[in-house]
Amino acid sequence: MKPTALTLNAGSSSLKFGLYDIEGEPVERAMGLVERIGGQPRLKVDFGPDEGREARELAAADASDHRSALATVLDLLRARFPDVRATAVGHRVVHGGPRFAEPAVVTPKVLDALRALAPFAPLHQPHNIAGIEAAMEAFPDAVQVACFDTAFHRHQPRVNDEFALPREYYDKGVRRYGFHGLSYEYVSGEIRRFAPLLHEGRVVVAHLGNGASMCGMIGGRSMVSTMGFTALDGLPMGTRTGQIDPGVVFYMVQQEGKTIDEVRDLFYTKSGLLGISDLSNDMRTLEAAGTTEANEAIDYFVFRCRRELGGLAAVLGGLDALVFCGGIGENSRTIRARICENLDWLGIELDRARNEGNERRINSSYSRSHVLVVPTNEEIMIARAARRLSQGPGVAAAAE
Repeated sequence: MKPTALTLNAGSSSLKFGLYDIEGEPVERAMGLVERIGGQPRLKVDFGPDEGREARELAAADASDHRSALATVLDLLRARFPDVRATAVGHRVVHGGPRFAEPAVVTPKVLDALRALAPFAPLHQPHNIAGIEAAMEAFPDAVQVACFDTAFHRHQPRVNDEFALPREYYDKGVRRYGFHGLSYEYVSGEIRRFAPLLHEGRVVVAHLGNGASMCGMIGGRSMVSTMGFTALDGLPMGTRTGQIDPGVVFYMVQQEGKTIDEVRDLFYTKSGLLGISDLSNDMRTLEAAGTTEANEAIDYFVFRCRRELGGLAAVLGGLDALVFCGGIGENSRTIRARICENLDWLGIELDRARNEGNERRINSSYSRSHVLVVPTNEEIMIARAARRLSQGPGVAAAAE
Protein backbone atom coordinates (compact mmCIF):
# COMPACT_ATOMS: atom_id res chain seq x y z
CA MET A 1 0.00 0.00 0.00
CA LYS A 2 1.41 3.38 -1.02
CA PRO A 3 1.78 5.93 1.79
CA THR A 4 -0.99 8.50 1.49
CA ALA A 5 -1.66 11.75 3.29
CA LEU A 6 -4.94 13.51 3.89
CA THR A 7 -4.68 17.26 4.50
CA LEU A 8 -7.33 19.13 6.46
CA ASN A 9 -7.80 22.88 6.76
CA ALA A 10 -10.72 23.50 9.11
CA GLY A 11 -12.23 27.00 9.12
CA SER A 12 -15.11 28.33 11.18
CA SER A 13 -17.70 27.06 8.69
CA SER A 14 -15.63 25.18 6.13
CA LEU A 15 -13.36 22.17 5.71
CA LYS A 16 -10.80 22.19 2.93
CA PHE A 17 -9.24 18.81 2.19
CA GLY A 18 -6.66 17.21 -0.04
CA LEU A 19 -5.50 13.68 -0.78
CA TYR A 20 -1.85 13.09 -1.70
CA ASP A 21 0.42 10.21 -2.58
CA ILE A 22 3.52 10.74 -0.42
CA GLU A 23 5.82 7.96 -1.58
CA GLY A 24 8.08 10.75 -2.85
CA GLU A 25 7.34 14.45 -3.30
CA PRO A 26 3.58 14.72 -2.57
CA VAL A 27 1.36 14.27 -5.64
CA GLU A 28 -2.19 15.56 -5.44
CA ARG A 29 -4.97 13.09 -6.17
CA ALA A 30 -7.96 15.13 -5.00
CA MET A 31 -8.68 18.58 -3.60
CA GLY A 32 -11.99 19.82 -2.26
CA LEU A 33 -14.02 21.94 0.08
CA VAL A 34 -17.10 21.57 2.25
CA GLU A 35 -18.47 25.05 2.90
CA ARG A 36 -21.34 26.47 4.94
CA ILE A 37 -20.97 23.81 7.64
CA GLY A 38 -23.82 24.09 10.11
CA GLY A 39 -26.05 25.77 7.52
CA GLN A 40 -26.87 24.70 3.99
CA PRO A 41 -23.61 22.86 3.22
CA ARG A 42 -22.10 22.49 -0.22
CA LEU A 43 -19.36 20.15 -1.44
CA LYS A 44 -16.86 20.90 -4.20
CA VAL A 45 -14.07 18.49 -5.17
CA ASP A 46 -11.56 18.31 -8.03
CA PHE A 47 -10.18 14.87 -8.88
CA GLY A 48 -7.66 16.19 -11.38
CA PRO A 49 -7.80 16.93 -15.13
CA ASP A 50 -8.50 13.32 -16.12
CA GLU A 51 -11.00 12.46 -13.38
CA GLY A 52 -13.32 15.47 -13.41
CA ARG A 53 -14.97 17.60 -10.77
CA GLU A 54 -17.99 17.30 -8.53
CA ALA A 55 -20.09 20.04 -6.94
CA ARG A 56 -23.37 19.54 -5.11
CA GLU A 57 -25.50 20.66 -2.23
CA LEU A 58 -25.39 18.47 0.86
CA ALA A 59 -28.13 17.61 3.32
CA ALA A 60 -27.78 19.64 6.52
CA ALA A 61 -27.07 16.44 8.50
CA ASP A 62 -24.13 15.63 6.21
CA ALA A 63 -22.19 18.63 7.53
CA SER A 64 -23.89 19.80 10.69
CA ASP A 65 -20.44 20.11 12.30
CA HIS A 66 -16.83 19.35 11.39
CA ARG A 67 -17.05 15.69 12.41
CA SER A 68 -20.00 15.00 10.17
CA ALA A 69 -18.39 17.04 7.35
CA LEU A 70 -15.23 14.91 7.63
CA ALA A 71 -17.32 11.73 7.61
CA THR A 72 -18.98 12.90 4.40
CA VAL A 73 -15.59 13.66 2.84
CA LEU A 74 -14.24 10.25 3.82
CA ASP A 75 -17.26 8.48 2.33
CA LEU A 76 -16.63 10.32 -0.93
CA LEU A 77 -12.89 9.56 -1.00
CA ARG A 78 -13.38 5.90 -0.09
CA ALA A 79 -15.93 5.49 -2.86
CA ARG A 80 -13.57 7.08 -5.42
CA PHE A 81 -10.34 5.53 -4.08
CA PRO A 82 -11.33 2.24 -2.39
CA ASP A 83 -7.70 1.08 -2.15
CA VAL A 84 -6.47 4.20 -0.31
CA ARG A 85 -5.78 4.25 3.43
CA ALA A 86 -4.33 7.43 4.92
CA THR A 87 -1.03 6.79 6.69
CA ALA A 88 -0.75 10.43 7.74
CA VAL A 89 -3.16 13.30 8.27
CA GLY A 90 -1.84 16.85 8.14
CA HIS A 91 -3.73 19.70 9.77
CA ARG A 92 -3.49 23.45 9.39
CA VAL A 93 -3.52 24.94 12.89
CA VAL A 94 -3.81 28.72 13.07
CA HIS A 95 -1.97 29.35 16.34
CA GLY A 96 1.14 27.62 17.63
CA GLY A 97 1.94 30.17 20.33
CA PRO A 98 5.57 30.70 21.39
CA ARG A 99 6.28 26.96 21.60
CA PHE A 100 5.69 25.60 18.09
CA ALA A 101 8.15 26.88 15.50
CA GLU A 102 7.94 23.72 13.35
CA PRO A 103 5.24 21.18 12.42
CA ALA A 104 4.63 18.64 15.19
CA VAL A 105 3.28 15.13 15.53
CA VAL A 106 0.06 15.37 17.55
CA THR A 107 0.32 13.61 20.89
CA PRO A 108 -1.99 14.01 23.91
CA LYS A 109 0.43 16.61 25.31
CA VAL A 110 0.54 18.53 22.04
CA LEU A 111 -3.25 18.46 21.79
CA ASP A 112 -3.52 19.84 25.34
CA ALA A 113 -1.12 22.63 24.38
CA LEU A 114 -3.24 23.49 21.33
CA ARG A 115 -6.37 23.64 23.48
CA ALA A 116 -4.58 26.03 25.83
CA LEU A 117 -3.95 28.35 22.87
CA ALA A 118 -7.67 28.62 22.00
CA PRO A 119 -7.97 32.07 23.71
CA PHE A 120 -5.28 33.34 21.34
CA ALA A 121 -7.40 32.44 18.29
CA PRO A 122 -10.95 31.96 19.55
CA LEU A 123 -12.61 31.85 16.13
CA HIS A 124 -10.08 29.50 14.54
CA GLN A 125 -8.33 27.25 17.03
CA PRO A 126 -11.41 25.36 18.31
CA HIS A 127 -12.30 24.34 14.74
CA ASN A 128 -8.72 23.27 14.02
CA ILE A 129 -8.79 21.11 17.17
CA ALA A 130 -12.18 19.68 16.21
CA GLY A 131 -10.72 18.64 12.87
CA ILE A 132 -7.79 16.90 14.58
CA GLU A 133 -10.06 15.07 17.02
CA ALA A 134 -12.35 13.93 14.23
CA ALA A 135 -9.39 12.69 12.17
CA MET A 136 -7.96 10.82 15.16
CA GLU A 137 -11.25 8.95 15.49
CA ALA A 138 -11.44 8.22 11.78
CA PHE A 139 -7.75 7.24 11.38
CA PRO A 140 -6.55 5.88 14.74
CA ASP A 141 -3.44 4.33 13.17
CA ALA A 142 -2.38 7.34 11.10
CA VAL A 143 0.25 9.87 12.19
CA GLN A 144 -1.48 13.18 12.88
CA VAL A 145 0.67 16.22 12.05
CA ALA A 146 -0.11 19.81 13.08
CA CYS A 147 1.23 22.59 10.82
CA PHE A 148 1.14 26.07 12.30
CA ASP A 149 0.34 29.36 10.57
CA THR A 150 2.45 31.18 13.15
CA ALA A 151 5.57 29.00 12.87
CA PHE A 152 7.15 30.83 9.91
CA HIS A 153 7.31 34.05 11.93
CA ARG A 154 8.71 32.65 15.18
CA HIS A 155 12.26 33.80 14.42
CA GLN A 156 11.43 37.47 13.93
CA PRO A 157 13.60 39.93 15.89
CA ARG A 158 12.16 40.69 19.31
CA VAL A 159 11.53 44.32 18.37
CA ASN A 160 9.01 43.09 15.80
CA ASP A 161 7.64 40.54 18.26
CA GLU A 162 6.58 42.53 21.30
CA PHE A 163 3.99 45.09 22.37
CA ALA A 164 4.64 48.11 24.59
CA LEU A 165 3.09 46.35 27.59
CA PRO A 166 4.62 45.42 30.94
CA ARG A 167 7.25 42.73 30.31
CA GLU A 168 5.28 40.09 32.18
CA TYR A 169 2.78 39.91 29.31
CA TYR A 170 5.47 38.97 26.81
CA ASP A 171 6.38 36.07 29.07
CA LYS A 172 2.70 35.08 29.17
CA GLY A 173 2.67 34.84 25.38
CA VAL A 174 1.10 38.19 24.52
CA ARG A 175 3.24 38.87 21.47
CA ARG A 176 3.06 39.54 17.76
CA TYR A 177 2.88 36.14 16.11
CA GLY A 178 1.96 36.76 12.49
CA PHE A 179 -0.14 34.34 10.46
CA HIS A 180 -0.51 32.88 6.93
CA GLY A 181 2.89 31.29 7.57
CA LEU A 182 2.22 28.20 5.45
CA SER A 183 1.47 30.46 2.50
CA TYR A 184 4.56 32.59 3.05
CA GLU A 185 6.79 29.56 3.42
CA TYR A 186 5.51 28.13 0.14
CA VAL A 187 5.93 31.41 -1.76
CA SER A 188 9.41 31.89 -0.30
CA GLY A 189 10.33 28.41 -1.52
CA GLU A 190 9.01 29.14 -5.00
CA ILE A 191 11.04 32.36 -5.23
CA ARG A 192 14.14 30.44 -4.15
CA ARG A 193 13.42 27.90 -6.90
CA PHE A 194 13.01 30.29 -9.85
CA ALA A 195 14.91 33.39 -8.62
CA PRO A 196 17.52 32.36 -6.03
CA LEU A 197 19.31 35.72 -6.02
CA LEU A 198 16.05 37.59 -5.50
CA HIS A 199 15.16 35.20 -2.67
CA GLU A 200 18.20 36.46 -0.76
CA GLY A 201 17.02 40.06 -0.98
CA ARG A 202 14.34 42.25 0.57
CA VAL A 203 10.94 40.86 -0.36
CA VAL A 204 7.42 41.79 0.71
CA VAL A 205 4.79 39.11 0.10
CA ALA A 206 1.16 40.27 0.08
CA HIS A 207 -1.21 37.40 0.92
CA LEU A 208 -4.49 39.04 -0.08
CA GLY A 209 -7.73 37.12 0.23
CA ASN A 210 -10.69 36.91 2.57
CA GLY A 211 -7.95 36.82 5.19
CA ALA A 212 -5.18 39.26 4.32
CA SER A 213 -1.72 40.10 5.58
CA MET A 214 1.74 41.12 4.39
CA CYS A 215 5.15 39.82 5.39
CA GLY A 216 8.59 41.37 4.97
CA MET A 217 11.42 38.86 4.39
CA ILE A 218 15.18 38.99 4.02
CA GLY A 219 16.84 35.86 2.72
CA GLY A 220 13.50 34.08 2.77
CA ARG A 221 13.05 34.57 6.53
CA SER A 222 10.21 36.53 8.10
CA MET A 223 11.44 39.78 9.61
CA VAL A 224 8.15 41.63 10.10
CA SER A 225 4.46 41.00 9.42
CA THR A 226 1.25 42.97 9.60
CA MET A 227 -0.73 40.55 11.78
CA GLY A 228 -0.09 40.46 15.51
CA PHE A 229 -1.37 38.58 18.56
CA THR A 230 -4.43 37.35 16.66
CA ALA A 231 -5.47 37.01 13.03
CA LEU A 232 -7.43 40.25 13.46
CA ASP A 233 -4.64 42.82 13.16
CA GLY A 234 -3.13 44.60 10.17
CA LEU A 235 -4.91 44.80 6.83
CA PRO A 236 -8.71 44.96 6.55
CA MET A 237 -10.10 41.59 5.47
CA GLY A 238 -13.32 40.15 4.14
CA THR A 239 -15.15 40.39 7.46
CA ARG A 240 -12.36 41.39 9.90
CA THR A 241 -11.43 44.92 10.91
CA GLY A 242 -7.69 44.76 10.59
CA GLN A 243 -5.82 47.40 12.60
CA ILE A 244 -8.09 49.37 14.94
CA ASP A 245 -7.60 51.63 17.93
CA PRO A 246 -8.11 49.52 21.10
CA GLY A 247 -10.07 52.46 22.49
CA VAL A 248 -12.92 51.50 20.16
CA VAL A 249 -13.41 48.38 22.31
CA PHE A 250 -13.65 50.52 25.46
CA TYR A 251 -16.17 52.81 23.75
CA MET A 252 -18.41 49.98 22.57
CA VAL A 253 -18.39 48.28 25.96
CA GLN A 254 -18.74 51.39 28.13
CA GLN A 255 -20.90 53.64 25.97
CA GLU A 256 -22.95 51.20 23.90
CA GLY A 257 -23.24 48.44 26.50
CA LYS A 258 -21.94 45.71 24.21
CA THR A 259 -20.51 42.56 25.72
CA ILE A 260 -16.98 41.44 24.88
CA ASP A 261 -18.45 38.56 22.87
CA GLU A 262 -20.57 40.99 20.85
CA VAL A 263 -17.56 43.18 20.12
CA ARG A 264 -15.52 40.16 19.11
CA ASP A 265 -18.26 38.97 16.78
CA LEU A 266 -18.51 42.45 15.27
CA PHE A 267 -14.77 42.71 14.68
CA TYR A 268 -14.37 39.21 13.25
CA THR A 269 -17.54 38.60 11.25
CA LYS A 270 -19.29 41.89 10.44
CA SER A 271 -16.48 44.31 9.64
CA GLY A 272 -13.80 44.64 6.96
CA LEU A 273 -14.97 44.81 3.35
CA LEU A 274 -18.41 43.59 4.38
CA GLY A 275 -18.82 46.22 7.07
CA ILE A 276 -17.70 49.20 4.99
CA SER A 277 -19.53 48.17 1.83
CA ASP A 278 -22.66 46.97 3.60
CA LEU A 279 -22.83 44.52 0.71
CA SER A 280 -20.25 41.71 0.55
CA ASN A 281 -16.93 40.38 1.80
CA ASP A 282 -16.06 39.22 -1.74
CA MET A 283 -13.79 41.59 -3.67
CA ARG A 284 -15.20 40.35 -6.99
CA THR A 285 -18.69 41.41 -5.95
CA LEU A 286 -17.45 44.80 -4.78
CA GLU A 287 -15.52 45.47 -7.99
CA ALA A 288 -18.63 44.70 -10.03
CA ALA A 289 -21.06 46.63 -7.81
CA GLY A 290 -19.87 50.17 -8.48
CA THR A 291 -21.77 51.61 -5.51
CA THR A 292 -20.32 54.40 -3.37
CA GLU A 293 -20.09 52.07 -0.38
CA ALA A 294 -18.40 49.28 -2.38
CA ASN A 295 -15.89 51.73 -3.83
CA GLU A 296 -15.13 53.08 -0.35
CA ALA A 297 -14.41 49.57 0.88
CA ILE A 298 -12.03 48.98 -2.03
CA ASP A 299 -10.38 52.37 -1.48
CA TYR A 300 -9.75 51.57 2.18
CA PHE A 301 -8.35 48.12 1.38
CA VAL A 302 -5.92 49.58 -1.17
CA PHE A 303 -4.96 52.44 1.16
CA ARG A 304 -4.08 50.07 3.99
CA CYS A 305 -2.08 47.78 1.69
CA ARG A 306 -0.05 50.74 0.41
CA ARG A 307 0.47 52.08 3.92
CA GLU A 308 1.66 48.72 5.24
CA LEU A 309 3.91 48.19 2.21
CA GLY A 310 5.71 51.45 2.93
CA GLY A 311 6.21 50.49 6.58
CA LEU A 312 7.50 47.02 5.74
CA ALA A 313 9.93 48.41 3.16
CA ALA A 314 11.23 50.83 5.79
CA VAL A 315 11.90 47.96 8.21
CA LEU A 316 13.66 45.95 5.49
CA GLY A 317 15.79 48.92 4.44
CA GLY A 318 14.40 48.97 0.93
CA LEU A 319 12.56 46.69 -1.47
CA ASP A 320 13.78 44.26 -4.09
CA ALA A 321 10.45 42.57 -4.83
CA LEU A 322 6.73 42.77 -4.12
CA VAL A 323 4.94 39.43 -4.49
CA PHE A 324 1.17 38.99 -4.68
CA CYS A 325 -0.59 35.77 -3.67
CA GLY A 326 -3.98 34.69 -2.28
CA GLY A 327 -7.37 34.92 -3.96
CA ILE A 328 -7.31 38.70 -4.47
CA GLY A 329 -3.57 38.95 -5.03
CA GLU A 330 -3.54 36.22 -7.66
CA ASN A 331 -6.69 37.25 -9.53
CA SER A 332 -7.56 40.94 -9.13
CA ARG A 333 -5.65 42.90 -11.73
CA THR A 334 -7.36 46.08 -10.56
CA ILE A 335 -6.27 45.76 -6.94
CA ARG A 336 -2.69 44.94 -7.92
CA ALA A 337 -2.55 47.95 -10.24
CA ARG A 338 -3.99 50.30 -7.63
CA ILE A 339 -1.60 49.13 -4.92
CA CYS A 340 1.38 49.68 -7.24
CA GLU A 341 0.24 53.08 -8.53
CA ASN A 342 2.77 55.92 -8.06
CA LEU A 343 5.24 53.72 -6.18
CA ASP A 344 8.24 54.76 -8.29
CA TRP A 345 9.85 55.95 -5.03
CA LEU A 346 9.99 52.24 -4.08
CA GLY A 347 11.33 51.34 -7.49
CA ILE A 348 8.00 49.86 -8.62
CA GLU A 349 6.68 50.37 -12.12
CA LEU A 350 3.95 48.03 -13.34
CA ASP A 351 3.62 46.73 -16.88
CA ARG A 352 -0.11 47.02 -17.47
CA ALA A 353 -0.18 44.45 -20.27
CA ARG A 354 1.63 41.87 -18.15
CA ASN A 355 -0.65 42.62 -15.23
CA GLU A 356 -3.76 42.23 -17.36
CA GLY A 357 -2.34 38.96 -18.72
CA ASN A 358 -1.85 37.72 -15.15
CA GLU A 359 1.76 36.86 -15.91
CA ARG A 360 4.14 35.80 -13.17
CA ARG A 361 6.34 38.89 -13.58
CA ILE A 362 4.22 42.02 -13.96
CA ASN A 363 6.77 44.82 -13.51
CA SER A 364 8.01 46.84 -16.48
CA SER A 365 11.53 46.49 -17.82
CA TYR A 366 12.34 49.88 -16.27
CA SER A 367 11.21 48.91 -12.77
CA ARG A 368 14.02 48.71 -10.20
CA SER A 369 11.92 46.40 -8.00
CA HIS A 370 10.40 43.14 -9.18
CA VAL A 371 6.64 42.67 -8.97
CA LEU A 372 5.51 39.05 -9.12
CA VAL A 373 2.34 36.99 -8.93
CA VAL A 374 2.98 33.59 -7.30
CA PRO A 375 -0.04 31.33 -6.65
CA THR A 376 0.21 29.95 -3.15
CA ASN A 377 -0.34 26.37 -2.05
CA GLU A 378 -0.77 25.86 1.69
CA GLU A 379 -1.98 22.28 1.22
CA ILE A 380 1.24 21.06 -0.38
CA MET A 381 3.15 22.46 2.61
CA ILE A 382 0.91 20.44 4.94
CA ALA A 383 1.35 17.32 2.80
CA ARG A 384 5.15 17.74 2.81
CA ALA A 385 5.21 18.06 6.59
CA ALA A 386 2.92 15.04 6.97
CA ARG A 387 5.22 12.99 4.74
CA ARG A 388 8.36 14.11 6.55
CA LEU A 389 7.09 13.49 10.06
CA SER A 390 5.26 10.23 9.34
CA GLN A 391 8.19 8.39 7.81
CA GLY A 392 11.36 7.18 9.45
CA PRO A 393 12.95 7.96 12.83
CA GLY A 394 11.63 11.52 12.82
CA VAL A 395 8.23 10.34 14.05
CA ALA A 396 9.43 9.50 17.52
CA ALA A 397 11.54 12.63 17.82
CA ALA A 398 8.76 14.92 16.61
CA ALA A 399 6.32 13.44 19.09
CA GLU A 400 8.49 14.29 22.09
